[in-house]
Amino acid sequence: MGNNGAGNLSSILFGTREHVGASRALAEFRSGRPVIIAGGNEALLCLPVEGLDKDRLAAFRALAAPIAPRLVLTSSRAQSLGIDADEPVAIELSDDVDTGTILALVAENKPDFEFVPEPAGAAAAGAAAAAAIDLVKLAQVLPAVLVADTEPAISSAFDPRIVTVDARAVARFRNEATRSLTIAGDAQVPLSSSVRARFVVFRDAFGDDPVAVIVGTPDLSKPVPVRIHSACLTGDVFGSRRCDCGDQLRLALVRLQEAGGGIILYLAQEGRGLGLANKMRTYKLQDAGLDTVDANTTLGFDDDERDYGVAARMLQMLGATRVVLLTNNPDKLDSLAKAGIEISGRMALETPVNADNRRYLTAKAARAGHQLMDVIAALAEPPKSVKNAAPLVL
Repeated sequence: MGNNGAGNLSSILFGTREHVGASRALAEFRSGRPVIIAGGNEALLCLPVEGLDKDRLAAFRALAAPIAPRLVLTSSRAQSLGIDADEPVAIELSDDVDTGTILALVAENKPDFEFVPEPAGAAAAGAAAAAAIDLVKLAQVLPAVLVADTEPAISSAFDPRIVTVDARAVARFRNEATRSLTIAGDAQVPLSSSVRARFVVFRDAFGDDPVAVIVGTPDLSKPVPVRIHSACLTGDVFGSRRCDCGDQLRLALVRLQEAGGGIILYLAQEGRGLGLANKMRTYKLQDAGLDTVDANTTLGFDDDERDYGVAARMLQMLGATRVVLLTNNPDKLDSLAKAGIEISGRMALETPVNADNRRYLTAKAARAGHQLMDVIAALAEPPKSVKNAAPLVL
């Protein structure tokens, strides 16, 4: 077979070289293994901080030798540590810096450690460092990486080889994953609420399975009522009182049934895109006094890491390009509109306030811009005997 034929088969079976590289690098980061990220004329050996222990740190130091490794933090984490930064920063790690100190720098609210940060691109390729942060966020692990300058050729010195990926491929991977979306299966699912629904399961290059729950028989020739719902194990399944997610999901089902039909897009974006483990970490920070916004940024994430490109693509594939969105979040309206979905209207989802989600809802309204003016007005009044008070329904 000629080279052209082999190349065509390779493209069909594997996709582009860049896409394959980014996909494999993401799998390596999720598994806690190092990758090499090439940016410009330089390359970085990168290891996620998630799961770091004494032996892994020693092994990375040996792998990077004679170069001293650095810890790369997001700009959000840097700002929470009092560093004026709008890009990732790097901290050189001397031999006496141990695992506990590194993890404190990554995740503790006020770590007790003096350091001199520098822009992550000053000592290494800025594009590679930024790509490492993007990749570790996509992996939904702690948003910090150990890095060291290296050469791509070092990959062949190990068996198995260290995966090498171009920084530009990482930057394009999310959009390419959205375009890769396919329908994997669908079936009728009668729900306990007497709602009859059809579940359409999609699959993307991340390995996620976003679901469209089609309630009733929506008329696609008219604006379709749509709820974009991020998966929330604690709220949707176990009825957690810390958030309003489960209440919003159940209310959305009722509203769509009353409207004669509609669609719920159930997305794998736990904890506003942080992932379940990081969501638990932010809960601990909230228990220590931070609100939901500061907890996310203290851990090194943006306040909201979600991307709604996959939601827009799902709607397009279902033929629902004009929607009435059931949401309190203006970011969802803006994101869908930019992706080519016509927004014909908005329906608010007003759910009960209780003693456990009161501060959470206040932060969503006052700091994250959610359209909860009635909630703000209600929360402005000091609660009376919170333990005995009935839930406040707005």
